[in-house]
Formats: sequence, C-alpha cells, structure tokens
Amino acid sequence: MNFLKLVISILFLSLFISTHAQDKKFKIHTLAFYNLENLFDTINDPIKFDDYSPIMELKTNRGEAYRRKITNMARVIAEIGKDVTHNTPAILGVCEVENKDVLEDIVNDSTLLEKNYGIVHYDSPDSRGIDVALLYQKSLFTPISSSAHELKIYDTQTQKQITTRDQLLVSGKLEGDLIHMIVNHWPSRRGGEARSRPKRVAAAKLNKRILDSLQAQDPYAKVIIMGDLNDDPTNPSVKNVLKAKRKRKKVDFKGLYNPFEKFYRDGLGTTAYRDNWSLFDQIIVSKTLLEKDYTSSRYYQAGIFNKNYLITPKGKYKGYPFRSWNDSGFSNGFSDHFPVYIYLIKEVK
Repeated sequence: MNFLKLVISILFLSLFISTHAQDKKFKIHTLAFYNLENLFDTINDPIKFDDYSPIMELKTNRGEAYRRKITNMARVIAEIGKDVTHNTPAILGVCEVENKDVLEDIVNDSTLLEKNYGIVHYDSPDSRGIDVALLYQKSLFTPISSSAHELKIYDTQTQKQITTRDQLLVSGKLEGDLIHMIVNHWPSRRGGEARSRPKRVAAAKLNKRILDSLQAQDPYAKVIIMGDLNDDPTNPSVKNVLKAKRKRKKVDFKGLYNPFEKFYRDGLGTTAYRDNWSLFDQIIVSKTLLEKDYTSSRYYQAGIFNKNYLITPKGKYKGYPFRSWNDSGFSNGFSDHFPVYIYLIKEVK
C-alpha cells in the first residue's frame, strides 16, 4: 500500500511538471517534522528531571542504547521525502530532544554528515527538560532570525505557572525565498483531553499571535506551522483558534490550510493509543504558499512518512509506530510518532 502511494505521488509530480510547462524546470524540497521520542543523552543533568527519562532508567548499556537511538533517528531523517526529491529534508522541525548536544550527534552521524545540517535550538523551561528545534541544510536554507516564545499557562487550582515547551520561530531564506517557521510541541493530554484542552488552546493562541505579528509586518508572509500539537486537526485549538481549513479553496487571505485534516478524516494517524489513531503531528501553511505562481516556493503535497520498518511488526502493539522504549528498555525501534512532511516546489531558470 505504501509503495502504491509512492508510485501515485511520483506520477502526479511528473504529470504536474509536464502539464505546467513544456521546457520549464522545477525544484522540489522536503520540509518535515519528527517527534524523536525521548531523545536524552546518558549524562545526568542536575537541573533537569532527566533521571526519569527512559535511557537514564536503564541499569546497563546506556551508551550502546544511545548510539543506536541516534543511528535510528538519523536513518529516518535521511529517508523522509528522498523517494521524490532524491535528497534529505531541506528543513526539519523536531521535538522531545534534551539539548543541543543530542542534535549535534544526529547531524554528525555518518548518514547525515555530508548534508552539513545547521541547528537552531533554545533551552526551554519544560519540566521534563525537553525542547523543540530546527535542523536545516546550510546549502539550501539561511536563517535570518530566530526567537523562543514562552507559553504561559497556569494550574487552575494552585495558580502556579506550568513549565512547558517554548514555541520556536525561525525566519530565513530557502534558496532566496523568505519563509517563517513556527516549531511546536503543545502540552500533553495528561489528565484527559477535556481537562487539558485549555492548555492547547492557549498554545494555539500564542501561535496565532506570532502569525498575526508576521502578517502585520508583511501580509504576504509565507508561514509554516509544524509540530506535535497533541491535538487532532479537528480539535478546537486548530479549527477554532488557528482556523485552519481542510480545503484549499476555502482559505481566506491571511488564512491557513491544513492538508493533514484530510488524512485524519480518512482514518490515518501519526500515533496510536488504546487502538485509536491520532494525527497530532501536523504541518499547516499560510495562504501565500498556495498561490499558482511557481517562480517562488509554493506548497505542492503533504504526507505521513510511515514506511514498514517504522511499524511494530508483532505483539500487543502490532501496527503501531515502532517506538524506541518499552517495558524492557530500548527496543531498537524509532519513535512512537510517524514523521510528517510537505513538499515545496519552485520553478528554476
């Protein structure tokens, strides 16, 4: 089934290029997002709660588990979108990473080293010590500015601030085209979806303020929102706050398009729990990226990267994402989330 989808995607891309221009040439880039599932190093950080990370709970072979985890993450990153672009992602947002050191280990893995990835990372105040970050191929993308935006949410009973992940804004040029990316890891559903919903609504409102600020400076700003939202495309945070649309033709000026809503309505997901699929990992694009003028980078297609090797082959969780950690320790798996991606296409002279 995955192979059939790949063939169809390639055929559609070939048809697109042949019908939009006789002898015009197009370049296509992958932009992706991946929850790396508890990517912690083996060093105890006294100012973080990393004692409770899966790797720190191992009694033996932490170093070997860490090396295999890094290798597995690098393998997946190297293959996202490669079937179509013949390249690794130009830009990749990630979450559930402990620090910049683990990201440096990934980009220096032999699978990715020649791609010369840069890193944008800020330490966030998250109580578990996990952050979001952006990786980019230096030959394709040049950051101009970056900033971390604190999400201020409070416990309804104690009124104490709950420390969680910042939202990362990175603006830069993808082969000359200015784009803005907001990388997210919204608060979890701990305590139940309904009880925790206000936290994600607050996260969406922060996203909206960042978006509004960008569009106030430039109404035609190309904005890409990516991340593990811990909400599906139809939840209030995405539908009512961000007002992301499922159909391209219904996206208003300064509006947002969410291609992952169709996947969700078709029964597809990126993570599973108690035999139910959720599509928490999403990439949402602004109206400007939907225009038909391909002299500038435009949205072409979206997908869930769910190759067979990323799926648990047997046992109680057969068919789920093949996660790295289980009750026995390191499983030599990958993540409890599938990566997601979009293609940007541009005419080249």
